[in-house]
Amino acid sequence: MCGAPASTDSTNCEHCGARLATVACPSCFGMMFIGAKFCSHCGAKAERTEVAENAREFCPRCKVDMDAVVVGKTSLRECARCEGIWMDKAAFDQICTDTENQSAVLGMATHLPPDPAGQIEQVRYLPCPVCADLMNRLNFANCSHVIVDVCREHGTWFDQDELRRIVEFIRAGGLNKARANEIDELKRQRQQLQSAQTTSAMSTPAGWDNTPDWPMGRNDLVDIGVTAAAVALRLLFK
Repeated sequence: MCGAPASTDSTNCEHCGARLATVACPSCFGMMFIGAKFCSHCGAKAERTEVAENAREFCPRCKVDMDAVVVGKTSLRECARCEGIWMDKAAFDQICTDTENQSAVLGMATHLPPDPAGQIEQVRYLPCPVCADLMNRLNFANCSHVIVDVCREHGTWFDQDELRRIVEFIRAGGLNKARANEIDELKRQRQQLQSAQTTSAMSTPAGWDNTPDWPMGRNDLVDIGVTAAAVALRLLFK
């Protein structure tokens, strides 16, 4: 619009403020330059439609009304100023499920994204665009190193490029790693329980009954824990 130069990672012109890129990839939800037909991240064809919405929802960072858009088959809200994305819970759960299924079928597992250790971020709790309550900050799947803001009832807020990073994490087998970590933690807790019970039995005076009141065995307890962990990972933010 103004002819000024722009860097390849710019989403807005530094001189006139014109918008240069938007989320338009229905596969990885990466940002694409306006006018581009294919995603530079994954090669998928652009598919973005802006729609009219009666209800207004304001960006938790910029406090401006967000645009209602459909990327592929996913409805979301996007802030034109900070490029953040607001997505309701059902839509995000569906993205996680579809991405993991595609990864399993196509064999798309790669190296997990690097841990951005050393990056210092000033913590700021954001209000939910729907209920205005402060959202929780969560590390997606506990090991993705992508910190998102979650309202358990209404949805999830993603800062610029965070949704694409989560999709890459899932495609790289990140949820399988999260499940393995969960099982390892349950095994560690089981060993601690066995050690504590052995120590307690050795220190219990003769004639005292130190048997637990519940009828299930230790293996049953671990099986229940593994099942609960799998359900928790499936539902993620419930």
